[in-house]
Amino acid sequence: MPPEGTLYPAAFASLSSGCGLTVQHDRQNRRFTVTPGSGAGVHDCAVLHYRFTGHKEVDLMSTYVPETFRGQGVAAMLSQAAIDFLVEEELKAHVSCWYIKKYIEERPLQRYKDLVIK
Repeated sequence: MPPEGTLYPAAFASLSSGCGLTVQHDRQNRRFTVTPGSGAGVHDCAVLHYRFTGHKEVDLMSTYVPETFRGQGVAAMLSQAAIDFLVEEELKAHVSCWYIKKYIEERPLQRYKDLVIK
């Protein structure tokens, strides 16, 4: 298991907006975040929340991207980080968030679809 607060910059280089945005996994609070930079407040943060629903099962509950981040691929970065987490930890997921459902449906990789509990 990667240490708490692990950063995933290399995995998202192709999904970034060119502004050097990085996804951070906050395991203690069960969320992935993207923050615009130093001095940014909690309300400036894009976030994907999840919760454990059983042994090796999570619910990808919601994503939120502040207006200033929208249209830059930030929700996709968060979704990919969550999928990578599922793969690394060998988890299955319920997907409550409409955006993450759409993200997975738009990816032709069967391994992504195999992660979802229907």
